[in-house]
Amino acid sequence: MRRFLRKYLPDHESIRNNRWLRPFESWLLHPRLWHLNRHSAAGAVAVGMFCGLIPGPLQMIGAALSALLLRVNLPLALLVTLYTNPFTIVPLYLVAYQIGRLLIGDSGGFVAPPAFSVSAFTDWTEAMQMWMLAVAQPLAVGLLALASSLSVLGFLATRAIWRLYLIRSWRRRLRSS
Repeated sequence: MRRFLRKYLPDHESIRNNRWLRPFESWLLHPRLWHLNRHSAAGAVAVGMFCGLIPGPLQMIGAALSALLLRVNLPLALLVTLYTNPFTIVPLYLVAYQIGRLLIGDSGGFVAPPAFSVSAFTDWTEAMQMWMLAVAQPLAVGLLALASSLSVLGFLATRAIWRLYLIRSWRRRLRSS
C-alpha cells in the first residue's frame, strides 16, 4: 500500500520546485502531513468526513487547511471528502435537514420549494428566498451535527480497523515463527 501511494504522491523536491506551493513549503513539508500511521490516518478520516459536508467546492480547501492545522495525513483527508458527490450530496443534506429539524424542535413537515414560474419570475424569486431562509437554520444545525457525528464515527472506525489489522499481523507473525 505504501509503495502504491508513494508512486502517486508528490515528493519534497516537487513541492519545493512548484512555484505555487513554494510559499507554503514550510507548512507542506511537515513530516506528519505525509506519514501514514494510525494517528494521522484516523485524524485525516475525521477531517475528511467533517469537511465533506461543507457546501460547494470548498470541501477540499477546508480539508487541506484542517489537515495543515491538525497535522494529519493531507492526501487521505482530501481523499475522504469524496464521499460526498453528485449522487450522495442530496440524501446527505436531506438527512442533515431532518436532524436539524429534530434538534431545534421544528414540528412542521418538510417545506417544499416553490414551483418555478417564468411568467411570475420576480414572485418566484421572492418565494425562493423565503424558502431558503426557512430551510437555512435546520439545515445548518443538521449539517454541523451530521458532520460531527460522521467525523467521530470515522475516527473511531479507523482506529478500530487499524487495531484489528495490527492484531492480525502480530498473530500471523507469531504463528509463522
